[in-house]
Amino acid sequence: MAVPKILIIEDEPVHLNVMKAKLEYEGYAVAVATDGAMGYQMAKDEKPDLVLLDIILPKMDGFEVLGRLKEDGITIPVIVVSNSGQPVEVDKALKMGARDYLVKAEFNPADVLEKVEKILGRSDSLMRGGSVLHRASQAEPVRSGPPKVGEALASSPPSRSGRPAERGGKTNILIVEDDKFLRDLIVQKLKREGFLTQEALDGEEGLKLVGEHRPDLILLDLILPGLDGFEVLRRLKADKQLSQIPIIVLSNLGQKEDMDRAFAGGAEDFMVKAHFTPGEIIDKIKSVLKKKYF
Repeated sequence: MAVPKILIIEDEPVHLNVMKAKLEYEGYAVAVATDGAMGYQMAKDEKPDLVLLDIILPKMDGFEVLGRLKEDGITIPVIVVSNSGQPVEVDKALKMGARDYLVKAEFNPADVLEKVEKILGRSDSLMRGGSVLHRASQAEPVRSGPPKVGEALASSPPSRSGRPAERGGKTNILIVEDDKFLRDLIVQKLKREGFLTQEALDGEEGLKLVGEHRPDLILLDLILPGLDGFEVLRRLKADKQLSQIPIIVLSNLGQKEDMDRAFAGGAEDFMVKAHFTPGEIIDKIKSVLKKKYF
């Protein structure tokens, strides 16, 4: 069975890597282009099964790419993935031949996968690692009775003293991340899971919010404006009152020395952004909370 090929035309590294990682994990072959001119040429030459296309791109924007493909008679299905959700832009993209449209701040990688599968006719099965897995195997199982301990973390977490936490019985997660796209995805997912969240765009703000809210867990980027994540980690672990808060590092850095430095500084876990979906990040948060407080 031929593996469907997806071309992602996207110039923002985080967005590109998250979509690429998710699609490759699900068994798709993925090619990438970081500007419109490159993407247009790759679409012509490589004839992928589907294109994921940003609108705001260097050299040639997404509308130009759509126009050139149409002029050439190339009918590859295109899903536009854009920061803008203005109706006029959505309508323009659809009229120019795009099959669907996603607004970056409002979706997670699973939504992209769902759109891709719908267009390619793979909605009933996924190819992962060369084998076909039925969608039903990934569905949420139907449960009866009370949730397991790990599933109840968001609504009835323990405090560091072992008693139920305050804040109306919700676990509080602080996300220190300067990338709005990724931060919004994680925050939306956490809120849907019943968590309370705080957000910081840089290290100084993160430290301030830790002092004010004493979160149950911190999700920490390393490359931040001003105070970087390593310094935030060092200061928190040097403070006896805050040092027990578990910290998961979530970073684009993935070198062994960066991971070793983070663990030596007291990080509970280390996740490379491009390797995990928002859902998998939430699963890791739940796992660390359960290990730390139960």
